Amino acid sequence: MTPTALTIAGSDSGGGAGIQADLKTFSALGVYGASAITAITAQNTVGVTAVEPIRPEIVVGQIKAVLSDIDVHAIKIGMLGTAELTRAVAEAIADYTGPIVLDPVMIAKSGDRLLAEDAVTALREHMFPLATLLTPNLPEAAVLAAASEATSEAEMENQGRDLLAEGCSAVLVKGGHASGPICTDLLVRQEGATSAFRAKRLDTTNTHGTGCTLSSAIAAELAKGSDLETAVRLAHDWLSRAIAAADELSIGRGNGPVHHFFDLWNVEGVHA
Repeated sequence: MTPTALTIAGSDSGGGAGIQADLKTFSALGVYGASAITAITAQNTVGVTAVEPIRPEIVVGQIKAVLSDIDVHAIKIGMLGTAELTRAVAEAIADYTGPIVLDPVMIAKSGDRLLAEDAVTALREHMFPLATLLTPNLPEAAVLAAASEATSEAEMENQGRDLLAEGCSAVLVKGGHASGPICTDLLVRQEGATSAFRAKRLDTTNTHGTGCTLSSAIAAELAKGSDLETAVRLAHDWLSRAIAAADELSIGRGNGPVHHFFDLWNVEGVHA
């Protein structure tokens, strides 16, 4: 079996996030990647200057083309952009029985909004019930839970449980936007105790695409057969190393990307 994952997300012309980050992550972790592009963004490390959503029928066509031919072992969903597209994607994958990792992409690292206001309701109603795992960061979790941004692990867990009540099987509340020397992500599940994943907070501005990269890394590990907690742990550890190696790269004038291939090649282009 060749482990395979499908990413349904937007394109980042700068290469650090979105479809590009997802496919790099799949490849780095030994998983074959297929894709369905939901939007084209004019984007770099500094910001997003334009967004063009793809027509829902074209997005659905991409999804159906992949699923009708390729044995997909996990799906990662990122930027959906509009309520219409959210509903269309939900319908297209309604019969899919493998794990689905939903990254509720709302705002780019630069602060540019990537999800329309009315799409938040569509996300709750149509995508949450399909998700094996929802992966919001602190600002996203606050919006989705209609609460203030969490400032403690207890508040993170409470917001995760509020989102479980919306129909998700599990929620990974990511603490990258918090402060302090340790970054903590909490895996909150319908059944079982909450699990914490901790890593040293690294002093770097090269974190563009970390949310996309983590969710696609989890999907990759699920595609390879890991259970959810193991997949999150492996992806969390791998992302920490990709961030630690990010400053080896020199990409753009703003928030640069993480180094997806840190264990394959270095900045001189030779094998690590």
